[in-house]
This record gives sequence, structure tokens and C-alpha cells, in this order.
Amino acid sequence: MRKARSDGYRSRAAFKLLEIDARDRLFFAGAQVVDLGAAPGGWSQVAVRQASPGGRVIAVDLLEFAPISGVTALRGDFRHAEVQAQVAAALGGQQADAVLSDLSPNLSGIASTDQARAAELVRAAADFCREHLKTGGIFLCKVFQGGEFRALLGELKESFEKIDVRKPGASRHESRETYLLARGLKGLQ
Repeated sequence: MRKARSDGYRSRAAFKLLEIDARDRLFFAGAQVVDLGAAPGGWSQVAVRQASPGGRVIAVDLLEFAPISGVTALRGDFRHAEVQAQVAAALGGQQADAVLSDLSPNLSGIASTDQARAAELVRAAADFCREHLKTGGIFLCKVFQGGEFRALLGELKESFEKIDVRKPGASRHESRETYLLARGLKGLQ
């Protein structure tokens, strides 16, 4: 956290996104990005810098967090229709080029329960992508290794052209978290 603060980021998570972006080039100038589960804002900070000039970042979270220059912050549950309508309005009627999800449930300490809750959030974020992500867009989401991992991977393969698994060096080695980078949202059939 010290390095994050000294580099001007709100969380260590920013380094995970920076590492994935350096490898996979997630952003471009003018990109329209939605950051789900954005608090405290580390990923939004990275996204707004990488999508400049001309980009737009919409950050959504249940929790309130301090404003970030160039980021539209929406407070609420992204699964609710009224919040999705606010996202659509903030995107100005356009679809997002990228949807980021660093969502995590409140952890209980019971691995199977936590993995199931995390998987449900990934599924909800993938559903969000079907409504708000451009055909051909990218979806980056945090997942936890465990019983739900293979099922999630299979489900995302049905909706996206290519899925890559990423474990950034900035993640703690002992952590079960990993990231799925889904590219090429398939159009509705």
C-alpha cells in the first residue's frame, strides 16, 4: 500500500491492472470504460489515465469513494435496472469498449461460500456486458480459483471469442485470485 500511495494510487489493485494493461493493451485514447466494484478507485485511476485523451470512465460501486478527476462515479448496485440506466446515460448512448470488474463479495472465510458468491458476481458482470459492452469489446474480471472456476471459464467462452487467464505479479502469491481477460464479445445470435 505504501508504494501505491507514493505513486498516487488509492490501492495496490492499480498495479495489477497496470501489469495486465502493459501485457494486453486493454485501453486506447478515447476508450469508453465501465469499472464495476470501483471503490476505492485504483482501477478507475488507471483507466482514466490510459484512456486519455478523450476517454470516459464510469465507476460503479455500492460504497461511496472520493471523486477522481475525469471519472463519473455512480453509487449503487450495478445489477439494478436504475443503476444500469445511469450507466447508459453516462455513456451517452454508446456501448463501452471495456468493462472492468474487480468485484469481491464480503468474505465469510468459508472458501466454498466465498467462491460461489464471487462467481455469482462474475456472472452478473458478464450479463452486464451483454447489455453495455460493444461487440468485440473486452471484459476483465477477478475470479477465485476453486470449484466454480472451470464453469465460469466455460460460460465466458460461450460469450467471448478469446479468454486468457492472468495472474499478475502484483497479486499476493498465496492469493487464490486470478483474472480472466475476455476479448471479442460475440454479437447476439
